Amino acid sequence: MSKHVVVIGLGIIGACSALALLADGHRVTIVEPDSPGGPQAASYGNGAWISPASVVPMSMPGLWRRVPGMLLDPLGPLTIRPAALPALTPWLIRFLMAGSTISKVERIAEDLSTLLRDAPQRHLALAAETGQSGIIVQSGLLYAYPDLRVFLGEALAWRLRRDNGVTWRELDETALRAFEPRLAPHYRFGALVEAGAHCLDPGEYVAGLCAAALLHGARLVKARARDFRHTSGKLAAVILESGEIPCDAAVLSAGIHSAPLARRAGDKVPLASERGYHVVIPDPGFTLAAPVMPSDGKMANTSTRGGLRASGQVEIASVDAEPNWARATILHGHLLRSYPGVTTRNNPNDLPVWMGHRPSTPDGRPVIGPSERIDGLFHAFGHGHIGLATGPMTGRLIANLIGNQPTVVPVAPFRAQRFH
Repeated sequence: MSKHVVVIGLGIIGACSALALLADGHRVTIVEPDSPGGPQAASYGNGAWISPASVVPMSMPGLWRRVPGMLLDPLGPLTIRPAALPALTPWLIRFLMAGSTISKVERIAEDLSTLLRDAPQRHLALAAETGQSGIIVQSGLLYAYPDLRVFLGEALAWRLRRDNGVTWRELDETALRAFEPRLAPHYRFGALVEAGAHCLDPGEYVAGLCAAALLHGARLVKARARDFRHTSGKLAAVILESGEIPCDAAVLSAGIHSAPLARRAGDKVPLASERGYHVVIPDPGFTLAAPVMPSDGKMANTSTRGGLRASGQVEIASVDAEPNWARATILHGHLLRSYPGVTTRNNPNDLPVWMGHRPSTPDGRPVIGPSERIDGLFHAFGHGHIGLATGPMTGRLIANLIGNQPTVVPVAPFRAQRFH
């Protein structure tokens, strides 16, 4: 039965949800206060990776030992702003506990794999369907290491990938240099995940998905959702800053802004901002054979339409804290060290930089599924580092749920009720 569905938020998750719902014959209204594909969205500035290998959770056994160092090193790849510590302590405790044992991270990786394993194929199909063929490129994803010893030091992460069907080709120094000759000579070992893909312009891609949704009949309302009206537990309308939109169902996909709205519906989801940064060298003088993640920088290096982008860093802080642009400077320095031949005519202070909010749950699983208190409200947020990659699958799951159809993968591990 066709329903009127309000999609709240138009990042990659909202856009994919809208398209999947339209494909199933529903009437869709999208509520989004900002420009689709704009820099306010996490999907705009991410590393542009679409990786089946992203099953490894951020919280891993032994991470708790590094917390003091995170607090003392404000520019490390993973840091916590001390000012945010009191408010974020409950989230951090859950975060550390989620990765406290190998069995816990094995289960998380298995769950994430159900969302990621066919992500490149889903994106290639979606790009073709929306007139954006070519914006998704399946050239593989390269992890670069100083040597085999450092690679073996990440044995648990690679075992989690292998256990969930991820394959890779190991490159010795000669093979690595042949595949990517622009890498600095101190990288002498590589692991190439050949199934991986990337997006040449995530912001443009999301804007294109939105345009396709509007072309297929969706309506866009430039407003901010504030609450829900329900009768006897059944959703009746989404309340805006001014007025409301009556509807049969709603999808909450507002990224970092989702938790307060979920709380309005009675679902208390611990959501934190893993703030990420990027810097772009517009004219580097080359195009990478495949996106690269150097092990010493833990950053995604991707050739995009805008230039060579370095995206990374995890800064756990309050949403409204000022950006620390020194973190973008760190990323720029890594680019210069990783690719000695890079050329730039720009003053480093004039390079494009960005900071955004990865909406992250403590256990690394997104929140996908029905609200416990309001019948007709469905959650689709909290995707952390895998939002771009898992957009099409999340959209399909939401459409299955709203249409009362069997889901293509189990959604029980992602329900908000796991935090109650």
